[in-house]
This record gives sequence, C-alpha cells and structure tokens, in this order.
Amino acid sequence: MVAASVIIAVAWVAVALGAVAADRRALAWTALLVAAAQGVATAWPACTPLAVAAWFACGLGLPDGVLGSWQRRTFAAGAAVAGAAWTAVMVAGGTTPPAGLVVAVVAAASAVALVAVLLRCPRAPAGRRRTLQWVAAAAVGTVAADSVLVATHLLLGTPGDLLTSVLATTVVLPLGVLLGQVSFTARFSERGLVEAVVVAGLAVLVVAVYLVVIIGLARSPEEPEREVLLASVIAALTAVVLGLPLRLRLVAFGQGLLGRRGQTPEEALASFGARMSRAVPFDELLLQLVESLRATLGPAGAEVWVGAEGVLHRTVSVPERGDAALTLNDKERLVVGRTRIGGPAWVSMWLPSLVEDRDAPIRVAPAAHLGDLLGLLVVRRPADGVEYSDEDDRVLIELARQVGLALHNMRLDSALQASLEELRQRNEELQASRLRIVTAADASRRAIERDLHDGAQQHLVALSVKLGLASELIKDDPALVAEMLTELRADVQSTNAAFRELAHGIYPPLLRDHGLGEALRSITRRVALPYEVDVDLPRRFSEQAEAAVYFCCLEAIQNAGKYAGADASIKVRIHMDGALLRFSVEDDGAGFETGGGAGHGFVNMADRLGAIGGRLRVESTPGAGTTISGEISV
Repeated sequence: MVAASVIIAVAWVAVALGAVAADRRALAWTALLVAAAQGVATAWPACTPLAVAAWFACGLGLPDGVLGSWQRRTFAAGAAVAGAAWTAVMVAGGTTPPAGLVVAVVAAASAVALVAVLLRCPRAPAGRRRTLQWVAAAAVGTVAADSVLVATHLLLGTPGDLLTSVLATTVVLPLGVLLGQVSFTARFSERGLVEAVVVAGLAVLVVAVYLVVIIGLARSPEEPEREVLLASVIAALTAVVLGLPLRLRLVAFGQGLLGRRGQTPEEALASFGARMSRAVPFDELLLQLVESLRATLGPAGAEVWVGAEGVLHRTVSVPERGDAALTLNDKERLVVGRTRIGGPAWVSMWLPSLVEDRDAPIRVAPAAHLGDLLGLLVVRRPADGVEYSDEDDRVLIELARQVGLALHNMRLDSALQASLEELRQRNEELQASRLRIVTAADASRRAIERDLHDGAQQHLVALSVKLGLASELIKDDPALVAEMLTELRADVQSTNAAFRELAHGIYPPLLRDHGLGEALRSITRRVALPYEVDVDLPRRFSEQAEAAVYFCCLEAIQNAGKYAGADASIKVRIHMDGALLRFSVEDDGAGFETGGGAGHGFVNMADRLGAIGGRLRVESTPGAGTTISGEISV
C-alpha cells in the first residue's frame, strides 16, 4: 500500500508540472495539495481523512482548480472540516480509520465529485472540456477496474490485499487530469471518453455474468479450478478491450474489398451533418464534402455545382477540374429541381454535358430547397466499377438535401447582411439629413432675423423718426407736414411689401389658401426666364406634401435662373400618377455632368422629400438641359 500511495503522490506532482506548463496555476497548487496530503497519509495513516478531503476538493475544482461557485466552496469547506475532525480523533486515540468506512466515504465523495464534473462538462469552453472529458474517462476506467478487482476477489480470492489494489487503480485519475493539460490530446478526448465508457461497460458486464453464473447458479470454485477460471476471466476481459478497435479495422478492411477506402457513406453523411453545426466556412465545408464523396461514393471523381436562376457553376471538384458553367432553361430547371437522384439515362437526357463515359456509373443528386434548384452533387465511378446500391443513393440524396438547406440558409444570410448594410446606410443618411435639417432651420431663423433687422425694422425706424418730426412741425409748417404724410404713406406701403416678401419666403399665403397652381404661377415676376406652369391635380393635399413640392420647385426654378443660361426656358409640371404626387422642373439650358456630386440645393430638396417618404431624381446632360423631378406617396 505504501508503494501505491507514493506512486499516486508522484502522479499528482506530474499533474502540477503539467498545469504550470498549461498556465493553470490554481490547478497546480491544488495538485500539490493532494500530493502532499497523500504523502502525509502514507507516513501517518491516521491522516487518511485529510487526504480524502483533498481529493474531494480537487474533484470539485476541476478543470482549473478553482472553486467557482458558493456550492462547491461549501462542500469543499465541509469536507475539510470533517476530515480535520476525523483525523484529530484518530490521532488522539492512536488508531487508524477502519478500511470499510474509508472505502464508503471515498465512494460517496467520488460520486459527488463525478456528478459535479459531469454537470460542468457541457458548459465548459473547449480547452476546459477536454480536461473534464479525460477525467471522466479516467473515472469510468477506475470504476471498471475496481469492479473487476472486487469480482475476481469474490470469485478467486485474488488479489489478496483488495484495498491496496483498489488504491493502486486510482493512479489513473491524475493521469487523466494530466492528459487534459496536453494540447495534442484534444482530438482524442471525445473518442477516449466514448471508448472508455464502452470498454468499462462491457468489462463490468463480463464480471457480473461470471459472478451470477459461477457463484449465483453454481458454486464457489475450489482451489484447482481457480487458475482455469482466472485465465477465463482474463481472456474475456482481453476480448472486451480489443473488440472495439479490432471491429473498426475489420470493417475498414471489408470496405476496402468493396473498393471503398476510409469512411463509409453513412460516416460521410454523419460527419457532414456534424460539420454543418460547427460554423465551418462554407467553401471549406464543400471541399471536405467532395473529399468524403470521392473516398466513399465517387472514386472516379466528385463535384459540387452551385448557382441560382438556372445557372450553375462547378465550385469544388476532386480531382481538380477547370471552371465550368451549366445553364438550364425553365423546364430543365423545374425537372432537375424536383428529381431526387439521377442515373446515367436521366443524366444523358437532362444534363448531357455531365456525361463523360457512357459506360461509367454516375449519380447526380440535385441540391434543392422547396423545389428551387440551388446546386448539384455529382459522383462517378470507373467503367469497371461496381454499380451504385440503393443505400448509396439514399446517402447521396440525404447529403444533397443537407447541401440544399445549407445553400438556402447561406442565401438568406447574404440577403440579411445586404438588408443590414442597407439599413446601416439609410441610418447614416437619416442622421446626416437630420443634422442638415437642424442646420438649415437655424440658418433660416438667422436669415429671418437678418431680414427683419435690415429690412422691415429699418422701415419702421424711419417711420418712427418721420412721425416725430411731423408732430413737431404740425403747428409751424402745415404744408411741410402734409408733404411728409404723403411720404409716410409711401413708406408704409414699402414696409408692407417688405413684410409680404418676407412672409412669402417663410410660407406663401397663396399656397396655404389656393394651392400649388396659384402659388407657383405667382412667382412668375421673380423668374427672369420664360416660364410655364402646368398643374393638373384633382384635389388639395396635406400641408407637408404641398410645401415640399412648392419649395423643391422653387429651388429648381432658382437654379435654372442662375445656371441654365439667358436663352433657356422653364417648364413646371405637377400631376397625379396613381397614388403618387409627381412634379418636374425642366429647362432646355446648358445642363451639367451629374457625376460630380450633389450640390447643396439638391441635398436640401432630397432631405425635404425624404422627410415625408418622397424621392428626388436629377437628370442632366451638358448642352441638353436639366430635369429635376420627384414623387411623394399620398
């Protein structure tokens, strides 16, 4: 027992070194604690409860050696207190813990720790999950080994010192923790756990059968029979351990006799489904699929064609082939999209360009979604190869179904990304538009304040001064006062005109009272070019819509007056087109290049229309005039 305990302590020291190399400091300290407790228990058996408490705390702290939750900290603290109290009692009495009681406590603590490991395993990150899987595999192996030892002890009386043998098997646990720290074991952790469970289960089954048959139904073996029975048990356990890997190799050999190497078709189907759920890049996923198809179903070649709207392109092929395109008309697209799988005759009729050797077996499985053809899976065998079986066809059909679903999801994802990008652009445009609207509103208020101060206010100040003079001269020079009153009347009319002009720039009264036609015709006197207005509207519209059309037309007319040229003419047309209120301002002047970026006036018009769901279009050609048009849904 001393030698086994020392080996276990050394194993935990190795775990500590591995944890340091993996940068898991807390696990390294925990492993050293267990090694120290194991060494103390070896020297002073009365301290065995402390060693059990240290093992228990280590199990709760896996995979990092950190007791992350209050439940785990509570259990670990309770075990430490109980172990210390038990050890104190044993030391005070000069005794050692009873073996049976220690075994029962260890079994209970192991069960609790194993449950904690299994609960954390599904939620742990990949690196931590690897450690937990190796620990679980080691725990399963330990339980199976202990079961075999107990059974052989009951059957044959061997091993004689059962407790030492059971203790020796626990060295597997630190080895499992150590394997979890080594990066190259990552690819084997899942398989190791599965095979450990299978082998352990079969081993327990074997020894249970021996116990039931030999002791339960017959009798306990006598001394001469025990050697034969022991050899029989060892032979059965050896068959259990070697059975699984031997079966895999025999299956691979049998597949090789059928001309298939590597994976079986069913394995290719299962592995493709597993890879689809792991967010593997789609190009890499298709390449892996084609390689699997080549190894299982298409020794002469495998291809995947992808496309839409009846145009398919060869995307991946093994062996490597050049780029090619396949164009299907509507009828061919409908027939191919609704076909489950096609053989040589079907391919010759509907996809003749895929036929390379009329004597060679070929299969084409359309990858479709709800009848919409999205791709093709093509596999070929040599002319002297075996024909495709129903099982081969079933696997290829299922693979094509999964590829069709993946292509459909990828198309949806692309459409979603495009929509998100469009929304992002619209959001940026909206924010910029809001900023421009606020800036324009501030500028408009400043312009109104300036016009009031420099125009109407100055007229009112002049009126006030003249009225003061008139009041002073009314008694001394009535004739001069009469002349001043005549001037005051002219000033009042001028001030009134200034206010009208200012109010018209803010919101024209004619637009509010009489609509777009009268408002646009009233600005004729302010237009220097020949000017024609054609308004054909069945009714009045909302104030926002009419104001947007009016000010956009006004901006376009002013632009034409500035840049179209002295010989140009302007035509304004406003009409209804279904549910759309349309307008256009056209001139036959100089025109300009539209690719040079939108001017400030065009941006203002677009913002004004965009605020109420409208759109603006600018069409111009140098020497051929300009047309500014827009529409608003009413």
